[in-house]
Amino acid sequence: MPELPDIAAYLKALETRVVGQPLMRVRLASPFLLRTVQPPVGSVEGRVVRELRRIGKRIAIGVEGDLWLVLHLMIAGRLHWRAKGIKLSGRQSLAAFDFPNGSLTLTEAGSKRRASLHVVVGGEGLRSLDPGGIEVFESDAKTFRLALTAENRTLKRALTDPRVLSGIGNAYSDEILHAAQLSPIAQTHKLKDQEWETLFAVTRHTLELWIERLCAEAEVGFPEGVTAFREGMAVHGRFGQPCPRCGEKVQRIRYADNETNYCARCQTGGKLLADRGLSRLLGSDWPKTLEELEALKRG
Repeated sequence: MPELPDIAAYLKALETRVVGQPLMRVRLASPFLLRTVQPPVGSVEGRVVRELRRIGKRIAIGVEGDLWLVLHLMIAGRLHWRAKGIKLSGRQSLAAFDFPNGSLTLTEAGSKRRASLHVVVGGEGLRSLDPGGIEVFESDAKTFRLALTAENRTLKRALTDPRVLSGIGNAYSDEILHAAQLSPIAQTHKLKDQEWETLFAVTRHTLELWIERLCAEAEVGFPEGVTAFREGMAVHGRFGQPCPRCGEKVQRIRYADNETNYCARCQTGGKLLADRGLSRLLGSDWPKTLEELEALKRG
């Protein structure tokens, strides 16, 4: 799922292409994409784009009359900039937004249709789509800590809860926790003062690093091939590869459609976190440390 740095890159690329331009036509190839009835989607046509915003992991396009098109790409949705009026073809094509200088198209890979489009009015309409998580760059260390400790939960879950923090998901939470050298399953109520200071600083630094990098790329060309697995990431999507800090192999925990990547040496004191599926299969034979894992492999 595109996260804060990815959305920032999309907005950077769209700013020079659509702000100040009239949205001539909205074409929907999938009726399931549109999740609102009033105001009708046709009411935005012919209106000039005045503003772009990020609402959590959503992209909001504001046109004259304080009307907003709000796109949520979910896991497999992606945006593309194409020639004006390009034909929508293939099962992945969901919508096109036509401007005088080109068409913004939305595709979604896979068979599940999770991406969404809402048309809303004004600030109240936008707030209705905001999960409510705090903005890291608009918060101080105290606010950050209070938000993550409102409930006692694992750091991974707290960082990725959109009601707690805005725009952070599976990929960048892995990178943040590795940089902070904290376990993804550490309980928020058990962190020490220094660990909170480190986590706050590292969260901001990691997001800044990737926002700057991706926005720089977006100035060269429209972000195509947006992915959660990027060259230069420390642990996310790098299972079995060496940790850039200590050289130990990156480990993972799988659950549902996601996985958490971490370095046992840097983040968990050498302890392996139990993978739900494999730990059930192996039971008491599940290795608890890197040394036990290596012994199991040799056996």
